[in-house]
Amino acid sequence: MEFFSFLYQNAVDNFDYRMLIMWAIGGLLIFLAIKKNMEPTLLLPIGFGVILVNLPLSGVVDRVVNGLPQEGALSILYKSGIANELFPLILFIGIGAMIDFGPILANPKLMIFGAAAQFGIFAALLFAVLLGFDLKDAASIAIIGAADGPTSIVVANFFKTKYVGAIVVAAYSYMALVPIVQPFCIRLATTRRERLIRMEYNPQSVTKTTRILFPILVTIVAGLAAPASVALVGFLMFGNLLRECGVLDGLSDTAQKVLANLVTLLLGLTVAFSMKAEAFLELQTLMIMGLGLVAFMFDTFGGVLFAKLLNLFMKKKINPMVGAAGISAFPMSSRVVHKMGLKEDPQNFLLMHAAAANVAGQIASVVAGGLIIALIG
Repeated sequence: MEFFSFLYQNAVDNFDYRMLIMWAIGGLLIFLAIKKNMEPTLLLPIGFGVILVNLPLSGVVDRVVNGLPQEGALSILYKSGIANELFPLILFIGIGAMIDFGPILANPKLMIFGAAAQFGIFAALLFAVLLGFDLKDAASIAIIGAADGPTSIVVANFFKTKYVGAIVVAAYSYMALVPIVQPFCIRLATTRRERLIRMEYNPQSVTKTTRILFPILVTIVAGLAAPASVALVGFLMFGNLLRECGVLDGLSDTAQKVLANLVTLLLGLTVAFSMKAEAFLELQTLMIMGLGLVAFMFDTFGGVLFAKLLNLFMKKKINPMVGAAGISAFPMSSRVVHKMGLKEDPQNFLLMHAAAANVAGQIASVVAGGLIIALIG
């Protein structure tokens, strides 16, 4: 009876109706991860973590017991993995090991679309400021437009925004919704005639030396151009160097699979620490979700319109859909463009061109994150 009395007393004294809403949000994230296969490696642990941190007197967050402060497990993980940016940077090693830069090295002119498709960052920054967010919070929200979850975490944490949870959920949710958001935007910004443009693909061999030198040179150039991006770009490129060097295949495989999955798991659980009901259930959260959608849409429009601009001066036309693949959501965006091309013309194979732009977006997103930190920080 004493146990049930304690349970009842705990529920009455410490329960907040907002916890029920957060349980529902956590359940929704778990549902989307399992049933809809939307970024399950991240949304599943975030969803479960949301439930953990929104239990009465939850032992996973800091609390006071009998007048004595006690650190919770997620509090410790947050301080040691998110607050110092360790988890996102380690994850970049795994992501770098997964990326094949061959398509962009074989067709370097498409690298420019990686920059063009970051337009959504600056559009979201402007709208966030107009909606009343202060500049640092606006910059943290705007980086959702990088379409890169780890970069969003690093930038949001650098500016010490209280909206980290909402920003991460928005970033990964819209990455998962790329197959829905991008086709709508592409059709809105192009004509059928433009979508039918065929692009020749002349595969060129890329030497091993080139593949090894590329991550080293990109790190040096990015470091000189945007010193604040060195950590982001450097860890990404180090992971790629593991892949391409040819003498650390075991480490490369570990980085791609075991390391990336384990860190993503911890990242998801830890990010939920910032999603307590009193901080998350605000009007600003809905505004951030809306601004995230704006950022993704303007990313797509920016890439498409830039391709159309280039076509005014080029004899060999670029299919504007390829410009949309310049976001960092790899490989989802390149697959979307390829499928749309085949739907318009079954003989129009855009995959390698789109993959080149998509890989360029991976680099551009981390550089953009560094630039935002340098310019506003």
